[in-house]
Amino acid sequence: MKAFVHENSELKFTDIAKPEVGKGEVIVALKTAGLNRRDTKIPLRRGDAKEPLILGSDGAGIVESVGEGVTAWQVGDEVLINPSLRWYEKSNAPSAKFDILGMPDHGTFAEKICISAEQLEKKPAYLSWQESATVALAGLTGYRALVTKGQIQEGQTVFIPGAGSGVATFLIQFAKQMGARVIVTSRSEEKRRQATEIGADLAIDTNSDWQIELKNECVDLVIESVGRSTFNRSLNVLKQGGRIVVFGATTEDIVDLNLREFFYGQYTLLGTTMGSREELRDMLSFIETHQIHPIIDSVLPLEHTSEAFAKLDESVQFGKIVLQIT
Repeated sequence: MKAFVHENSELKFTDIAKPEVGKGEVIVALKTAGLNRRDTKIPLRRGDAKEPLILGSDGAGIVESVGEGVTAWQVGDEVLINPSLRWYEKSNAPSAKFDILGMPDHGTFAEKICISAEQLEKKPAYLSWQESATVALAGLTGYRALVTKGQIQEGQTVFIPGAGSGVATFLIQFAKQMGARVIVTSRSEEKRRQATEIGADLAIDTNSDWQIELKNECVDLVIESVGRSTFNRSLNVLKQGGRIVVFGATTEDIVDLNLREFFYGQYTLLGTTMGSREELRDMLSFIETHQIHPIIDSVLPLEHTSEAFAKLDESVQFGKIVLQIT
């Protein structure tokens, strides 16, 4: 079968052996896959590993075969992949068994995937195949950051640096449906316009003075994923006693923190990654209730995955990039 793999320090679109279904597993014929920033970092983490690894965490498709003991799914079922492996119940943190699909397990950038039946969820009927491939990783990450960790409430204000990422576009829509005021940033005037179109109440220039721009705002919650270049700027606009949730660091990982200012400000700092199956199901129910559609930036065929990687690395997208498989 065709797949996009990392092998011997190279990324390539190639042929790889079809998977065989085992006990408790299913094979899904994938129709679409969603690209995440995590996928572009896996090659650096693997280095010169010789064995081929199929990249990709998000995907949607049709159940092609089921293994022994699988009763929850039948051939022909339309499903999406839950990339949060072996984290079932909502908790403060996952167990040591937790992994994210796409390393070390083969991922979704292929014509087929063999995966535990426990990692499937029913495809929301109102979503297209392209939309369904993007909702699990980014939607789950945003939902846990905003709801489980951030404890957002109706009438509160949430500040989200970086308006164009897949998670950010989910966060904007989620927060608005929950009755929050949403403020975002972007260097791009076009992305600021797009952010307000999907629900942001205020979109400011990343290069502006945030403390001046937001002097009349009361920011209850910051959701940070940029890292060193924005962390302290975000903290400076958070109200005393406010909460800051961090789920990523697209710039440098290490930040300087003035502890005295932090404890005098009575701030709460929370970290989060992905989420549990319970939270994924809550999120899927939420988006179906409110008919929320993922924001799709562009769709490319699987054989053009390298082009999709380059686009994501340049951060020129607004929303999710999708790979069309079948």
